[in-house]
Amino acid sequence: MLYGILSDIVVLIHLAFAFFAVLGAVLIIWRRWVVWLHLPAVLWAIWIELTGGVCPLTPLENWLRNRAGQGGYPGDFVQHYLMPMLYPVDLTRNIQILLGLVVIFINAALYGYLYYHNRRRK
Repeated sequence: MLYGILSDIVVLIHLAFAFFAVLGAVLIIWRRWVVWLHLPAVLWAIWIELTGGVCPLTPLENWLRNRAGQGGYPGDFVQHYLMPMLYPVDLTRNIQILLGLVVIFINAALYGYLYYHNRRRK
């Protein structure tokens, strides 16, 4: 039971990290120091998506699920949890690259807005 709860906690952390990587720049409007957490997070997310890598949280979750007797899953976090919500088909390499580019675009737009907004204040 403990391993099942821990695996669910890992899923929540993974999901929070994914949302933070994509939209964390919005938090910089209120707390400028968040940039020092967000930039490494967004770079990691882009790297994972564009290289086809697997985040270390995925094998950790699978290990915990196996220990709990629940069994793991093939593929990565995005494919298992996020893609079924967004697309009915399996994650392909092209979609993974597209997701990486979406992360880049969203964050470039947010940081561009912050830069522009900051320059206008001065």
